[in-house]
Amino acid sequence: MSFFKKIKEKIFGSKEKKVANLDKYVAGLSKSRLSFLNQIVQLQKKHIKIDDDFFDELEEILIMSDISPNFVNTIINVLKDEVRFHNIDNPELITEIIMDKMYTIYSNRSIVNINLNVKTDRINVFLISGVNGSGKTTSISKIARKYVLEGKKVLIIAADTFRAAAVEQLEIWAKRVGASIVKPATNEKDPGSVVFRGLDFAIKEKMDLVLIDTAGRLQNNVNLMQELAKINKIISQKIPDGPHESLLVIDATTGQNGVSQAEIFTKATPISGIILTKMDGTSKGGIVFSIKDQLNISVKLVGLGEGMDDLQPFDLDLFIFAITKGLKNQYQI
Repeated sequence: MSFFKKIKEKIFGSKEKKVANLDKYVAGLSKSRLSFLNQIVQLQKKHIKIDDDFFDELEEILIMSDISPNFVNTIINVLKDEVRFHNIDNPELITEIIMDKMYTIYSNRSIVNINLNVKTDRINVFLISGVNGSGKTTSISKIARKYVLEGKKVLIIAADTFRAAAVEQLEIWAKRVGASIVKPATNEKDPGSVVFRGLDFAIKEKMDLVLIDTAGRLQNNVNLMQELAKINKIISQKIPDGPHESLLVIDATTGQNGVSQAEIFTKATPISGIILTKMDGTSKGGIVFSIKDQLNISVKLVGLGEGMDDLQPFDLDLFIFAITKGLKNQYQI
């Protein structure tokens, strides 16, 4: 069975009902799909055989799609071996092999865990970080809404004491989605004290989920690290096994710059997963592979639109399908 047929079978034959989220992936990744497929089709038309020039241009296409050079180099070397071993010289056959190898390399680089660590017998604590403008506030709101709709008691702790606007936005969203909120008191500038009060409230009110918003400043890495370290310490004191998730929000439209920002945060606090926002606004979907390659952290949630239901669990099968749908009718849908 070909790779594309395997992907189709995993989606449409899945007991997990992956097909329910398929339309959101196809719509949300339309820019990335059109850009990638157009470049691949043009490459195939330009070359009548697979040679060094073909691979050089393919390498450039992949790098320009925001895939890290190291990951691209690995893909190209694997492709060359595959082409030689099977004596493949038709450029039109290469796309399926590319996606197959990218899928395999991504999946084989440690455990790919996309599930959020939520349990029913405890107060679940999510620490959420990210630079200002990355979509952090909106992501927190969407996560809160999801769990409120599931009947959970959700608390948002607005610990970004440096941005009054962020606190105001979270307060508005909390009211809209039905979540509780603990925010800084007048002139309260210490994020740690806000988190301390918030967790006391969560324990008293027996909350199911606590979402902690943190400051997104990168101007002073030392302060950032100290602040996040202090918050982590407070969480572990109040909730001994917390935080249960430490999620980093990355704006997909920032490409490699976003990955570089992420590297700074990983030095400040252990990151358990990535929330990749604004995927619908970029034509370079390769950042998914760069994050895995450079940070070895799984993307757990992906933003596929502005709607409240458009923050979806990341699914590599749906991602590959959406990026390549329409190419030579591989999926015949």
